[in-house]
Amino acid sequence: MSDDLKWKIGWQMHRNKKFSPRNKHMRSCSYRAQGATEYLVLLAVVLIVALVSVALLGFFPGMASDAQITQSQMYWQSASPIAIVETHATHYSVFTAPYIRVRNVGGYPIRITKMLGNGQYITNVGGTGGTDNMYDYYHLAPGEESYFASHGAYTLPQPRVVYFSNYTSGWVMAGADSLCGNGQGVGTVVIKNFGFEYIEYIEGQQITKREVGKPLVIKCS
Repeated sequence: MSDDLKWKIGWQMHRNKKFSPRNKHMRSCSYRAQGATEYLVLLAVVLIVALVSVALLGFFPGMASDAQITQSQMYWQSASPIAIVETHATHYSVFTAPYIRVRNVGGYPIRITKMLGNGQYITNVGGTGGTDNMYDYYHLAPGEESYFASHGAYTLPQPRVVYFSNYTSGWVMAGADSLCGNGQGVGTVVIKNFGFEYIEYIEGQQITKREVGKPLVIKCS
């Protein structure tokens, strides 16, 4: 047998072995195994990123997303009969000082008597005479507005002081999940089950009601 013929026979045997069904199956299994490994690696990377994100958020419990702030604003602006039309919050002294502008969007006069939040409530505000009853300040005709705010933190015609803190006393209310931090624009105010107790005057009758809704969320400034 010539050397040329031997070479041709050897090459054909090698070719048949290389492209045999068994080798094709082995290569297919190898590709699938490689794909599965790459998928597991990618999944592990995604899980690690998610865990890091959750951990970082845990270091900043006072943070709320822009979506939560927007949802809170939309809800309270459309609430009735007491709509919250404007909010601000800032760190002042040892408190969080909110600015909460309310409007009577109902069809009857109302008188706000309590501010509620997460199981807590206050019935007073800091007024010109010191501690004043909320009842005396917030009689609102339909369409009329008023505000809760500290004259020390905001420029106001008259003080209507309300503070948020970790205790309830006088015009200071606890119940917030988070408060403004000690610095400009640090943190977010989040108060669940926020609302008001009020008297509604309907045709000579005085009916005490409560308006409690979604969390009040205010970005600190």
